[in-house]
Amino acid sequence: MHVALPKDLAQEARLARRRHEELCRQKRIFNARARIIGGDPRAWDVQVQEQKIREATEKARHETFAAEMRQNDKIACILENRQQRDRRNLCRALNDFQQHYQMPESRREFDLSDPRALQRDLPAGRSCTDVQNSVSGMQSFMGEDLNFQERKKFQQEQNREWSLQQQRERQNARADRRAAEALYAQTRLQLDHTAQHLQSLEDSSKKARCVLVKEFNRNQALEAAARRQQEKKQEEEDNLAEIASLLRGDLLSEAPQQATSSFGPHRVVPDRWKGMSQEQLQNIRLVQRQQVQEKLRLQEEERQRDLDWDRQHSQKVRAGLLSERERQRQLREQRRELDRSNHCLAQEQRLQKKYMKEVYTNEPTEEYFAQFNTTSR
Repeated sequence: MHVALPKDLAQEARLARRRHEELCRQKRIFNARARIIGGDPRAWDVQVQEQKIREATEKARHETFAAEMRQNDKIACILENRQQRDRRNLCRALNDFQQHYQMPESRREFDLSDPRALQRDLPAGRSCTDVQNSVSGMQSFMGEDLNFQERKKFQQEQNREWSLQQQRERQNARADRRAAEALYAQTRLQLDHTAQHLQSLEDSSKKARCVLVKEFNRNQALEAAARRQQEKKQEEEDNLAEIASLLRGDLLSEAPQQATSSFGPHRVVPDRWKGMSQEQLQNIRLVQRQQVQEKLRLQEEERQRDLDWDRQHSQKVRAGLLSERERQRQLREQRRELDRSNHCLAQEQRLQKKYMKEVYTNEPTEEYFAQFNTTSR
């Protein structure tokens, strides 16, 4: 009898596990739809489970919101009932207050709408000033005058008092006007005397001022005449001195020393300088000729330098053309070598294709294709 050892059992279990994994792998690989689309059932199951969990969570959240809304509706209904009850209590309390503390009899205009006004009405008053007459009692009418005699006597007495008061006021006004006119006349006379005195003082001061001004102008005229005479005399003396100085000075004598500046022998005074000497002119012409020769020499050197630069540039251009021609020739040689190598490779490829056609002459059968996709490896 064959006895299974633990080692054989473990090996068989490993082989069975490998066969199962191989079958699962073949199902995944040989399934064209799963291989092309690239679907993952496990991932889809996970997504479906997550979607269900999300829907359950959303449903629970909506139920929670609905419960909160129902609770809020109950609270709102309770608050509304409480508000209506408070409003009813307030209206009831207001009615009670009006019935106890705001009776119609306590109103100011109650006498206009009192249903028992005629029963409570008093008899007609005997005068317009009767205290029993109310504002809206209709006890006095337009044109009715019960106090005519008293009122007429009072008016006569009042007119007499007004007449006496007006007479007193006119007498007082007349006396005040006379006093004001007298005071005005006295003040005007005093002002006239003061103006005459001031006018006389001003005339005397004006005469004295005119005398002083005339004397001052006469003295100023004499001083100006003497000053002009002195200035004229001084100007004549200065002109004579200047003429003598010019005649005896170095300006008209054209001496070269008089134009020498005190700042150095190489500088001159412009207003005294009479021009350069012949020796100075000859030196200047000599220096000018030397400058012309130096400029010609520099121009010749620059021309020679330009010629050298042009010659070097033409040599560089010629060398560049030669190097470019050499490079073009090398490129042509490389292209010829490449064409030859490509031609050789093409011939070898044609020979290889011809050899392969001769070697592989058998056509593949179904048994040849059936040996593929038998394993997942």
